[in-house]
Amino acid sequence: MSEPDIQAVNQDFIRYDQVQKRHTYRLAESETDEFDTDYQIQTFDFGRYLNGNKTDRQKFAEEFGAAVQEIGFSVLTGHGVDTALYDETHDRTEELFTTTSMADKMRFRAKRHGSVSQGYFPIRETSDIHPDLVEGWVWCRRAFDMPQSRDQEFRPEDFWPDTRYEPIFRKLTTAHEKLFKPITQAMFQGLGCDPHLYDEKLTDTNFGLRLNYYPPLGKDDVESGAGRLLGHEDVDLFTILPAAKVGGLQVWNHLSQKWVRLDAPEGSLIINTGDYMQRITNDRLPSTSHRVGKPLDGSHRDTARISFPMAVYVWENEILDVLPGLGAPKYDPIKAITFHTRSTSKFYGDSYAVESPVNGD
Repeated sequence: MSEPDIQAVNQDFIRYDQVQKRHTYRLAESETDEFDTDYQIQTFDFGRYLNGNKTDRQKFAEEFGAAVQEIGFSVLTGHGVDTALYDETHDRTEELFTTTSMADKMRFRAKRHGSVSQGYFPIRETSDIHPDLVEGWVWCRRAFDMPQSRDQEFRPEDFWPDTRYEPIFRKLTTAHEKLFKPITQAMFQGLGCDPHLYDEKLTDTNFGLRLNYYPPLGKDDVESGAGRLLGHEDVDLFTILPAAKVGGLQVWNHLSQKWVRLDAPEGSLIINTGDYMQRITNDRLPSTSHRVGKPLDGSHRDTARISFPMAVYVWENEILDVLPGLGAPKYDPIKAITFHTRSTSKFYGDSYAVESPVNGD
C-alpha cells in the first residue's frame, strides 16, 4: 500500500468493495462537509419485539425494517441489557489503554485470525489508508472462554495482556450475544423473509468486539486534517454499539448526500447493517458509511472518547447467499472468509485476502 493520503476518498479504494457503494465521501471530516440537521435516525423500543405478542412483533419488524432499509442505522432502547454493564466496560476500557505499557500492547499487535484482524492497533495505524487518531483492540470469539468450535484448549494469555480482563469483557459479549438472533429475526421479518433463516448460523457464531480509545486532540492533531476514525462501512451482518458518553459519530445520509450527527440516548444501542447484510439482502439493507469526527461541544480537545462496538459475523466457512424471496440475486454465493478478507484488504493490504472456493475447503 502507498502512504496514507489525508485527502483520500472512499472511491480511491472501490476495487475492494464486494457490494455496491456508488457515493463518494472524504474519509476524514472536512470543513467543507455538509450536515443534515433535520434528519433524525429513528429510535425503537426493542422490548416490543422481545416481549410482545405476534402482532406486536410483526408491527415492530415492519417499522424497524423500514428504518434500516432507509439509512442502515437505528437506535434501540428496551434491549434488556443492564446499562450498568456499559459504565463498567467504559471504565475498564479506559484502564486497559491507559495502564498497559506499549511493550505489552505490541505483544498483541493485530494480525489476521480466520477472517478478522484481531489484536492491538496503535494510534494512527488502525488501517493502511488513513492515520486515524484512535487506538483500537479487537477480540473475536476465539479470545473468550465461551462455547465455540475450537481445535485447542482455550488459553487467555494468548489474547490478553492481563488475563483478568477476559471475564470482564466476556460479560459484555455474553449480554450482546443474546441479541444476535432477535435483531436478525426482526430485520428478516421486516423484509418479508423467514425470520429464522440464520438461527443456526448465529448459534455460537463469530464476532468482533472492538475497544476504541480516542485520546484528547492537541492543536497539531486538530490542524493535521486526520479524523478520529475514518469514514467506512462495516463488513459484518450488523454492529451493536452502546451509545458513547462523548459524541462524534457521523452517519452518511444517501438521500440528502449529507452527514448526520448521531447522539443516541445514554444506555441505548446503535444498530447498523454491514456488507454481509447488504449482500445477503440483495442491497435491501444498506451498509451505511459512518465515521467519528469532532463533536460540536469541543470536548475532543480535553476528553477521551471511548466506544466498544461489537460486530456480528458468521464463521469463515459459511456461505453468504442472497436470501430467498428478495428477487433475482445481484450477487453470487461466496464463502465468508473470501468475502470478508477481500473487503478488508483495503485496510490491511492486498496480501490479507484469502481465496476459498464455495465448493471447497
